[in-house]
Amino acid sequence: AQVSITNTGAAVSSWTLTWTFAAGQQVTSGWNAQVSQSGTAVTASSLSYNGSVAAGGSVAFGLQGTWSG
Repeated sequence: AQVSITNTGAAVSSWTLTWTFAAGQQVTSGWNAQVSQSGTAVTASSLSYNGSVAAGGSVAFGLQGTWSG
């Protein structure tokens, strides 16, 4: 999956996005973000090269996952 984040506020120097997967969904890898998962809670955070996002700007990252159930 590719995820795009659009900054609708003031410029930022780093970002974090959190969401909840359904039971059985698991992140297996990610790119352009540090992606981690604990239970169903998933967190994606900026890396050193893509943390700065101007007002009105956007950043994208990707992930792969699996589902069982």
